[in-house]
Amino acid sequence: MSDTTPSKVPVIIDTDPGVDDTLALLLALASPELEVLAIIISFGNTDARSSFVNILKTYQAVARHIQRHPEDATRFPNFSQQRKTILAVGEDGPLEGDLHSAEYFHGRDGLAGITERHPDLNVDDEWPSEHPQLELSTRPGVDVALDLLKSEPERSITYIALGPLTNLGKMLRLDGNAVRDRIGRVVCMGGALDVPGNTSPVAEFNFFADPYAVKELLLQSDPGHGMPLDRFLLLPLDITTPHELPFPTYKTAVDHAFESTATPSRADGKPPLVHFTSAFLERTREIMVEFGKDAMELHDIAAVWCAIANPPVGGSVQTAAGAIPVLQDGWKASLRKFEVERTGELTRGMLVVDRRDDAGAYAPGVNRAEVQAELERHHFKHAGAYESTAVPAQVEVEAPPTIPGHPQGQGPAATQGGSNSDLMHGGGVPCITQTPGPAALLQLLLERVWGVKL
Repeated sequence: MSDTTPSKVPVIIDTDPGVDDTLALLLALASPELEVLAIIISFGNTDARSSFVNILKTYQAVARHIQRHPEDATRFPNFSQQRKTILAVGEDGPLEGDLHSAEYFHGRDGLAGITERHPDLNVDDEWPSEHPQLELSTRPGVDVALDLLKSEPERSITYIALGPLTNLGKMLRLDGNAVRDRIGRVVCMGGALDVPGNTSPVAEFNFFADPYAVKELLLQSDPGHGMPLDRFLLLPLDITTPHELPFPTYKTAVDHAFESTATPSRADGKPPLVHFTSAFLERTREIMVEFGKDAMELHDIAAVWCAIANPPVGGSVQTAAGAIPVLQDGWKASLRKFEVERTGELTRGMLVVDRRDDAGAYAPGVNRAEVQAELERHHFKHAGAYESTAVPAQVEVEAPPTIPGHPQGQGPAATQGGSNSDLMHGGGVPCITQTPGPAALLQLLLERVWGVKL
């Protein structure tokens, strides 16, 4: 049983610690709403072993920071929990198919090459015998996660999936009934519906890395298989991309000396945590500038924010289209129906939406004024023809019904049930379509991780 107060949400963080995952973990450590029960490592941005080392580097940076600035210890309530966070290594490859990684962006070490550029931030890569803040487990990560689901109160745990869905897919194969019966909510960053991908023209990396796990978890129409989708929240690139950390803002608010690898971060004269984040963000900045923006997209950070704001306590609202998890003010979701491509030569990981029955689906050259308005509403930075980055009109048959008087327009009845089969035939996967906004997340991140305000 958890020894936390009811206001704390127990979470399992499934992560492949690259650059944005590391900031997401720092946000989780700095969020009093959560209790981090376990960190389960996945392959993805780099290999699982490097990801494990990155967790130790992150904890080392926070420890050094608190040692030098003890007044900041209260800013990281989940760093030294009464019950240690379990760290375990999960799957090191997809359920099926070829192994892919995102080292092209995150570097061989997952943190943009800080192993070579900043040896002062390195840790011993041998498995330590003990750790002051972490309980290091040699058991498979999926077994650790399953045991936590079984030992904690039923439907209390939020599972935050920041990497490929392989670990959760493996858990479903090992003990699907325990996962379906006991998990409180899954908050997942992954996929791209109406926007281009970030790994291929059509696929987001997490879903590209293991589309087989996506298929098994989200798109099983037989009762008793897959995830209960009324307890699943997907944050695709459509909603995460507009949330950014502008590097000029980071320089102004956090590290006045921040530039690039040409003038690498120096530990002297700055807080240890700032040195750590600047050490990997300096190379990230160069890569993002090559992609056309001087900002880092906060994909995984947005998912942790969603988990903080939307604990698994409200059940779901039943609509004519299906069940949608109850969300807090400022957050909205809609049900989306799609299939995931697993083996396509060019389309692996693509979320294929059937638009044939949608008379209002966006076609190139049509309704450009509406497209421009939609781009501006979502704060998308774009260049060239609008067709290449436009957010199309949502497929009409997927739109949730609007019910007058209901705060989210999603129906008055709250339920804890809802079969996967019913959801897939009547609705789809609940996808976040609105957050309190990019500015709100940026302010939260700056305040909690670095203790600064704009």
